[in-house]
Amino acid sequence: MHGRAVVVGVGESAYYKRGGAPDTEFQLACTAIRNAAKDAGLELRQLDGLVSYMDHRNSPLRIAAALGFEELRWSATPWAGGGNNSTAAIQFADAAVCGGYANYVVAFRALAQGQFQRLGSGSGLLAGAAPAGLSWGLPYGLMTPAQECALQTKRWMHDHGVSQEALASISLACYANAQRNPRAVQYGKPLTRDAYHSSRWIVEPFHLYDCCMENDGAAALIVTTPERARDLPGKAVPILATAQGLGPDIGIAAFQPRWFPNMYYENVGRAIWERAGVRPADVDVLQMYENFTGPVLMALCEMGYCKPEEVEAFVADGALEGPDARLPFNTSGGNLAEAYIHGLEMVVEAVRQVRGESTCQVPHVELSLAVGGPGYAPGSAALFGAAA
Repeated sequence: MHGRAVVVGVGESAYYKRGGAPDTEFQLACTAIRNAAKDAGLELRQLDGLVSYMDHRNSPLRIAAALGFEELRWSATPWAGGGNNSTAAIQFADAAVCGGYANYVVAFRALAQGQFQRLGSGSGLLAGAAPAGLSWGLPYGLMTPAQECALQTKRWMHDHGVSQEALASISLACYANAQRNPRAVQYGKPLTRDAYHSSRWIVEPFHLYDCCMENDGAAALIVTTPERARDLPGKAVPILATAQGLGPDIGIAAFQPRWFPNMYYENVGRAIWERAGVRPADVDVLQMYENFTGPVLMALCEMGYCKPEEVEAFVADGALEGPDARLPFNTSGGNLAEAYIHGLEMVVEAVRQVRGESTCQVPHVELSLAVGGPGYAPGSAALFGAAA
């Protein structure tokens, strides 16, 4: 890639607690795309491509008609399984633009958990709608992503001597950074270590604050070529590299000795560092999808930031909190404290960082990394360069 495609616009709806949105999910999607077009300096009719991650309700034809696209020339969606491929939506948009299939491609995600079934709930599984990752465990009570990720996390913590404090550090960092972000659902609601530990168990080792929120909202990004971006008023952000990693299948195959209890992100890290020609230490700011805190620790290790026996010290003592952190991390609050829009809002924050527009702005950002949902395969990541 190396900047052959650029992000020229980002947009969001307001973010709400589940059930709080006054608009439908479709309206939220249209709002985010409209705001991204305005940010890019584009008219809606100029948009001609749509990529949505794990969104089967808001069809590209309906959105293109509602927003007045002159022509829809590209539509796609990455394979789904948790938040694993949220950043792959950017990869697909990059491919479309670089291949000449479309000129201005929108990557978007809308999610209204108040309007539709709560994402990750067990209620639909009993009706026979269980994905491959959970259906084999239903007779034993394994019904939710929280339970599945807890199994992996608990075993990994045991194997590597990682304590509950490491999980707490991830949650505390997200909440601390959300206090700088007025868009965040948890803005004005700081979290203390004592409050974290005293919150109720969801499934061990996950307390309430180890789990992502349930929200209504939408986020969108617009991708085009650098040549077209020169005629637009905003700051174009180059896509330096993206990666997808297949790893093992989700489900019972993932619990075999060869893989368990890892997050299957070693190949994602290896690919993105090789393609970009940089290393983890070169990255100025990191946005890492957290449906739960445990997979974050595992993915930090597999992406090459540290070894499992080092991870507790790596995240301790506020190492991830604020713009001057040792590793500035989830600077908008992430899925835990800004909003859970299936991780696409974190890609928006990755772009804002290199534009210098974050509410928790890291100084002199040249490399900004977004990582899709650890714990499910295929995984994905996108690395952004300095804005032009």
